[in-house]
Parts: sequence; C-alpha cells; structure tokens
Amino acid sequence: MKNIKLILYTLAIFSVFAVACQQKQVNTNAVQDSNFVPGVDSNGYNKLTAEQEAVIVHKGTERPYSGEYVKDMGEGLYVCARCNEALYTSKTKFDGHCGWPSFDEEIEGKVKRLPDPDGMRTEIQCVNCGAHLGHVFVGEGFTAKNTRHCVNSISLKFIPAAEVKRKNQS
Repeated sequence: MKNIKLILYTLAIFSVFAVACQQKQVNTNAVQDSNFVPGVDSNGYNKLTAEQEAVIVHKGTERPYSGEYVKDMGEGLYVCARCNEALYTSKTKFDGHCGWPSFDEEIEGKVKRLPDPDGMRTEIQCVNCGAHLGHVFVGEGFTAKNTRHCVNSISLKFIPAAEVKRKNQS
C-alpha cells in the first residue's frame, strides 16, 4: 500500500512539472542551422525566419526537446536571436527536464518579466527588443535559487566562450 501511495505521489509531482512546462505550441520544425537570415529588419534587428517570428514576435513555443540548446553546449553566452543582447551565461544553465533550455538566473537587467494575460504564468522577454523568450517559474526547487527560466532555443543564439573572449580582445 505504501508503494502505491509513493507511486501515485511521484506521478502527481511529475504531472505538475509537465503541465508547468507546457506552453502554447507552435509548429516550428525549424532547421536550427538556418536560425539567422542575413541582414537586418527595418528596426535594425536580425531578420528572423518564419519559425523564429512565430515564437519571438507572436509568443509561440517550439515543441519540447526539439530545440538546439536543450542539451549542454559547454561554456559560453546565450544571446537574443533578434538583437544579440547577452541574456544568460552557461554557468546558470541546468537540466530542467522540461524539454526547453533552463536557466536559474539571467544576466542582471537583461530579461524582463511580465504576467501572462491569463495570470497563470510569467512571460520573460528580452529587455532590449521585447523578444518573447519563454516563461519563468519560481518555487520548484530545481536549484538553490529556486527559479527556472524555461526558454525557447529558437529565441537564443549560443556563443562559445572562446569566441566571446576573441571578440572582447579585438
């Protein structure tokens, strides 16, 4: 009887996490190698693919586990795919087991939080260009900071630490 209660409790906890990770689904089928279209738009931002626009501009969500950055990419910097603003470092990335890249802290002042219209979740956006990044969840206990930024890979671009260092030296 104890085992059944434990199994039911575990399933209930897993269900809560699975529901918390769900976002409005958009079929992105993105080819991640073609994240950027050469050039800039009329606002001076990177041109976006149709898939990026569906997520970044229209606040959609890529399918879970379909994004390029779900897995660890090594040391580096995650920047906004729309405006190249630095948003997260690899030091704050962790495996949230939800199908999207998870971070427990943004670079200070680079991400703004807005309540979703339904009041159920908190949206996160690039403070520079307003690009939709995903949602932030607090109180789940995944990290000591007790915060999880659930971010769409398609909203990000990863820059390896060696490239960041090279750019800073030039």
